[in-house]
Amino acid sequence: MPDPTALASVVVDRIATDVVVLHVSGELDTTSTAELTSPINTHVVEANRAVVIDLSGVRFLGSAGLEALVVGQQRAASAGVEFILVADTRAPLRPIEATGLDSVFTIVPSVELAVERYSG
Repeated sequence: MPDPTALASVVVDRIATDVVVLHVSGELDTTSTAELTSPINTHVVEANRAVVIDLSGVRFLGSAGLEALVVGQQRAASAGVEFILVADTRAPLRPIEATGLDSVFTIVPSVELAVERYSG
């Protein structure tokens, strides 16, 4: 259960033995980025085929949050793990696009679209 007093929280959803969705909500800034960094470090490992970061519940994405995502992407690339962002609202998309990181990340508009490639 997420801490209701935390600025950000992450709920882990293992949808397959080797596919994990991290549902992120709240505000990702310098004081709350560890809430995202820790689960990324835990789940971006060679045993997993993909990690999906669901940003649909994010209300604010600051530079520290962007850095956590970039480091996660780099870690995933080194481990051979697909790293997919789910973002379809202004709060997470605007800073990603403004920094040009939309060319670095695989971004899809829904968790369903992200995970359908791993079902079956």
